[in-house]
Amino acid sequence: MHDGEKRIHPYLPNTVPAVREAMLREIGAATVDDLYAEIPASLRLGRPLDLPAPLDSEAELVRHVEGLLNQNTSTREVLSFLGAGCYPHHVPAVCDEINGRAEFLTAYAGTPYEDHGRFQALFEYASMMGELLEMDVVNVPTYDGFQAAATALRMAGRITGRPRVLVPASMSRDKRSRILDYVRPDLVVDEVAVDRATSLLNLDALRATLDGQVAAILVENPTYLGAVETQVPEIVRLAHAAGSLVIGDVDPSTLGVLAPPAAWGAEIACGDIQPLGMHQQFGGGHGGFIATRDDPRFVAEYPSRLFGIAPTAVAGEYGFGDVAYERTSFAVREEGKEWVGTAASLWGITAGVYLALMGPQGMHELGETMMARTRYAMTRLAEVPGVRIPFAAQHHVKEFVVDLAATGRTVEAVSTALRERGIFFGAHLSREQPWLGQSALVCVTEVHAQADIDRLAASLAEVLA
Repeated sequence: MHDGEKRIHPYLPNTVPAVREAMLREIGAATVDDLYAEIPASLRLGRPLDLPAPLDSEAELVRHVEGLLNQNTSTREVLSFLGAGCYPHHVPAVCDEINGRAEFLTAYAGTPYEDHGRFQALFEYASMMGELLEMDVVNVPTYDGFQAAATALRMAGRITGRPRVLVPASMSRDKRSRILDYVRPDLVVDEVAVDRATSLLNLDALRATLDGQVAAILVENPTYLGAVETQVPEIVRLAHAAGSLVIGDVDPSTLGVLAPPAAWGAEIACGDIQPLGMHQQFGGGHGGFIATRDDPRFVAEYPSRLFGIAPTAVAGEYGFGDVAYERTSFAVREEGKEWVGTAASLWGITAGVYLALMGPQGMHELGETMMARTRYAMTRLAEVPGVRIPFAAQHHVKEFVVDLAATGRTVEAVSTALRERGIFFGAHLSREQPWLGQSALVCVTEVHAQADIDRLAASLAEVLA
């Protein structure tokens, strides 16, 4: 018997030997090994796992975990230009204060068994997102923007009855992988090539790909490479002429300066709310939004929860809660159109706080600031000998491509050298967009001062000298 089975462990239930023996007697087993009798011996390890000795106290556990965490360097400890889906934005203190309140933070996935104001908070979030997106209906957040995009594509497939969907070839490989896993076996995902001179969608390739089998095309704006997709009117026209829907996948922090998908004529909008009051962190801080007009054909296809407002029996009082709950897998379980989890309600509340603080003018100023600082960074880095900004003629927000090919240095080597100087360089595009060669995706937001950008330019020049 493994030594771990003999000990009483403070964090594992039912480790008291007498309790374990009583449980085995109850089910008629002599040992724990009897529970695995149907598994052939050839498939079993036959020895204890090679694990370190167990920790016997909370103090030891805390010390161990803190030691692991201290090996990490946070993007708030250094000057970071990392983005590529998780962005460095200023998080107002009140966002952390509200999402740390016990009635929001400690409830199951943001869902307590009594309201405590959560329903209204999420209704207010959905209302403000609807205003930002110029849409009528916004869901309670999905896990993240990747799932929101995949769900929007599946919604389009159900609405049109068509089996194919289109996505841009410049899409993040992580996002593409998530979409492929989530939509199969219901949909086939095809990529539309981009124009390598501009990084925007190749309209000739789109025309050749659209046919009567395409349910929707997903349009990223800004693109994964940071460029503003200025061709959206023509993309929408071509898609609609083929009977296809258009899904606008957008960064909500840019909608103070960029037109939302509804203004293009897109039927569905989606994206990630991480830029709206969430810190960069270890896989968390994400939530996906989906938005449409108040069209029953579309509303019926939302798998996620929708919150609404209704008058109560008391004059002047209103209640908040689920709308068309019978759509969800919570109501019909395995009969649901998609499985829906409950992991991101807290981030919806946080994004609502952020939007309420910013207001329309604040969102406009945020977008203008990011565009101006992004352009300044593109100009400064282009001055570094050997560095090229390949799509500089396009409008950009938050991110842009930096090509290091002419320097003879790899992105990996340059990033390592910059880390030694306390700077995190951009994401490595050479790994996921091979056609770009030795390139990085650099992120600039409102948190990057002019001095920060100048420091990056000077350090890059020093590294490449």
